[in-house]
Amino acid sequence: MKATKIVEHARQLLDAHGDKAEAEAAQRANDLELKGKTEDAENWRRVRAAIHEMRPPHVS
Repeated sequence: MKATKIVEHARQLLDAHGDKAEAEAAQRANDLELKGKTEDAENWRRVRAAIHEMRPPHVS
């Protein structure tokens, strides 16, 4: 999957799931990995990483 599509999916997931978007992407990656769809799972891991980068840093 191209980088532009990764970012597009990440933004859509953030809009739809908010704070839970990163967990949603990770769950999709795990589900696909269990089904043997490793390439698709890797794409969802990249989406999760993009979501992580888009989120503001946590302040303690």
